[in-house]
Amino acid sequence: MRIHAKYDWKRLTPADGHHYFFGYYDRCPWNHDQTLHLTLKVAQDTRLPLPGETAEVGVVDRNGHYEGLTETRAWCHQQGSMTLWLPHRPGCFIFNDYDVERKQLLARIYDLKRGLVGEYDRPVYAMSPDGRWGVSLNFGRIPRRGYSYADAPLSRDEHPDYDTEGLFLIDMHSGASRVLVSYRQMMDLHPVPYELDDVYVWLNHAIFNIDSSRILWLFRHCHNPLAPSWKTHMFTVGVDGSELLCPLPHFYWNGMISHQIWGRTPREVLIDAKWRTNNNTDYVVFDERQLPLRATLISKGMGPFGHTIFSPDGKWMLADTYADENSNQHLALVNPADGSLEEIGLFRHYKPQGFCGDARCDLHPRWSQDSRTITVDSIHNYERGIYMLEL
Repeated sequence: MRIHAKYDWKRLTPADGHHYFFGYYDRCPWNHDQTLHLTLKVAQDTRLPLPGETAEVGVVDRNGHYEGLTETRAWCHQQGSMTLWLPHRPGCFIFNDYDVERKQLLARIYDLKRGLVGEYDRPVYAMSPDGRWGVSLNFGRIPRRGYSYADAPLSRDEHPDYDTEGLFLIDMHSGASRVLVSYRQMMDLHPVPYELDDVYVWLNHAIFNIDSSRILWLFRHCHNPLAPSWKTHMFTVGVDGSELLCPLPHFYWNGMISHQIWGRTPREVLIDAKWRTNNNTDYVVFDERQLPLRATLISKGMGPFGHTIFSPDGKWMLADTYADENSNQHLALVNPADGSLEEIGLFRHYKPQGFCGDARCDLHPRWSQDSRTITVDSIHNYERGIYMLEL
């Protein structure tokens, strides 16, 4: 299947019967000179991973040569193993793993020349662009198993320690970590505190902003973690713990937003929203400091919800969609200067009967550092693979 008549996409990973993918859209998969792309290799892509099931962690070059390097027990189809290159350690990347002896999640450091060379005692969810800080949270509390790990079983403790648990900040140079924002602080700022008495709470989707000064994340709660129908509140905070804000409470979400990410400036947030109509998304930005929120339209969307991300130079934006009624997922290049949108890829993601929804393949479009290369994960050729487009 040809992805687009005009744009020359190529498959980056091998077509050898295995499944290759990177994971989420909120991070750059390329090393410092943009020659190696981080990759996971797995044997199946139709169900959630089982406890003890491993994924191979490797790299692929621009010519499609893949090299397997190590393996992990901490992975999922949506976000991979949270692999990230370390800016302060050239040739090194981190990935999350499960230590069998200690029975805990952690992040391991891999050096392309020396192999495994160290670890962080917490799994890393995201890392600041300057490489100074990491952020961690309790993966075991995430009831959406497609976004957690099989060896981090769902916590049965309805109420965590609200004062000692929450969002953790990691010093990526020393490895030291501390609670940056506790559950108690989030609950004290919650716009409807009386609804938190008998709910299950967790955190998800933590992201650093463009200048490494602030973090956003989602605080979620539901009554039954085994059948979650949750409410979402987006929080932000400085890496020094200052200016804790809740710019997107659930009143704004409520089925009308699907994804959030930082924008082109340190306080700008980009979201897709169906505030205007249920039939189509809009891509909008807002300043997290301005309360109540005041949104600015970037572009009209393509119908279904999806993922959006600005290019590193701020001149372009990528937007994908979830599958439409024909199982097609669309990818567009948006010009923020005039709001124009051009489709650059069409991917038919067929889902067989009995397919697990959280094992689905989203495109999760990602930029290279120079804003000239795009990669996505796709199953349009029936094997999960990474595809690349050079603009």
